[in-house]
Amino acid sequence: MVLVGCGKSTLLSIISGLDKPSSGNVYIDGVLSSGVSSKIGYMLQKDSLLEWRSIYNNVMLGLEIRHIRTKENEIYVTNLLKKYGLYDFKDKYPSELSGGMRQRASLIRILAIRPKILLLDEAFSALDSQTRMMVTNDIYKILRAENITALIVTHDISESISMSDRVIVLTNRPARVKQIHTIDFEIQNRTPINCRKSPKFSEYFDSLWKELDVHA
Repeated sequence: MVLVGCGKSTLLSIISGLDKPSSGNVYIDGVLSSGVSSKIGYMLQKDSLLEWRSIYNNVMLGLEIRHIRTKENEIYVTNLLKKYGLYDFKDKYPSELSGGMRQRASLIRILAIRPKILLLDEAFSALDSQTRMMVTNDIYKILRAENITALIVTHDISESISMSDRVIVLTNRPARVKQIHTIDFEIQNRTPINCRKSPKFSEYFDSLWKELDVHA
């Protein structure tokens, strides 16, 4: 979670390999990363689905770009569509889907390339509050089920608490790590919605609110 204008999107662009750092290095699994890595998926605020392609062809796009649209990968993506409730809509077009379903399709397109790390840059901010809560719940379950590490940039304190194992608070520009908060609700079947019902939620919220108080 970061303050406005501290370079959050730049940081994700550097991690993804889209931008070069002025100093320092990015390591993935202990290996120096230079340029765009196939191990990283990047999910933006807009789902960027192509309106003239069906949902099925949209989720296959990453495989086509990387020239790996094999029969094995097509079966894998088809199973993802079935697993996450979009198979019956595979022949529909993006304009025919709700905002939440579009975000799920966008995520499946990224999962198709089997990334180890997913970067989410305000990925849910364009949604209304009710849809946003349901989508974050869906996305959280998918990330857990697929065992993918996610780095999420958000200004929403509640979202950061309910989605994360750790919340890293950055200062204003030039950004530095101000504090790292470990989030542990001790809930067996944890979901973002369940976290918001926990008594510990308000404790985490108050702590993060104080961290973001620029006048403190």
